[in-house]
Amino acid sequence: MAEEHSELEERIIIKDQHTKEIDLVNRDPKHINEDVVKVDFEDVIAEPVGTYSFDGVWKTSYTTFTVSKYWCYRLLSAVLGIPLAVVWGFLFALISFCHIWAVVPCIKSYLIEIQCVSRIYSLCIHTFCDPLFEALSKICSNIRVAVRKEI
Repeated sequence: MAEEHSELEERIIIKDQHTKEIDLVNRDPKHINEDVVKVDFEDVIAEPVGTYSFDGVWKTSYTTFTVSKYWCYRLLSAVLGIPLAVVWGFLFALISFCHIWAVVPCIKSYLIEIQCVSRIYSLCIHTFCDPLFEALSKICSNIRVAVRKEI
């Protein structure tokens, strides 16, 4: 009975990964668009001191900007949101697929092959270069440098 219960919980957890509830209030929980698309009326249109339009024009401009931005975004997201979600989902699935099935195996294969080459390279260096440099060090070890100050 306990095994069936834990198996059922596993299936529910696996299902939840694809059908989890989303937060409709906080739609940017990781703050990825924090300072990119926050554009208000005051960020775009501003009148310096001494150059003011009529108050009615200013209020109407504010309302027009805010409402048109709001509804244009809603219409664009309604028309293009789902198709673009499909495109982005496909693109990231493709990137994940390439990374999992091509990039990582190529890197692992390269590391395995280069390990063999590095052992051969290390063996050659130790066989040929170590004796040469050891001999050069013994030759140069008897060199003495003296510094004298001539007046």
